[in-house]
Amino acid sequence: MTKWEYVTVPLLVHNTKAILDNWGLDGWELVTVLPGPDGSNPVAYMKRPKND
Repeated sequence: MTKWEYVTVPLLVHNTKAILDNWGLDGWELVTVLPGPDGSNPVAYMKRPKND
């Protein structure tokens, strides 16, 4: 069974693509984007297989 690790990343609206591209290069897969706790800045939720 695959074990996963997760991360949440705050996104800057004017730089979203670059932020997601950088995390993707490190093997992170985007799961979803939701509004942040303050309701304005979105937060990306990502996962990748955990290395044991």
